[in-house]
Amino acid sequence: MSSNTVTRSDLAEKLVSEVGLSRQDSADFVDRIFELMTQELARGKSVKLSSFGAFHVRDKNQRVGRNPKTGEEVSIEPRRVIVFKSSQVLKERVDSGNK
Repeated sequence: MSSNTVTRSDLAEKLVSEVGLSRQDSADFVDRIFELMTQELARGKSVKLSSFGAFHVRDKNQRVGRNPKTGEEVSIEPRRVIVFKSSQVLKERVDSGNK
């Protein structure tokens, strides 16, 4: 993993080197995991990953916003957003700098 961003291909490469799956199987596995997570979130369900955290879908109501440049009031439509809450285990590992 050469950059500060971990990509799907980086995750698949880790599966190849640490688990021994083929490159194609690893890429398919990573893609399938993300697809399953996306489907559940689209249904409005939460996705919890033990020792990592949870993704939740939250409904936001319509509200009035303001254009910072002009000060003009604009109506912001209701929408659904994804929120991530990290687990205590992840917080502790990040805080201690463990890799």
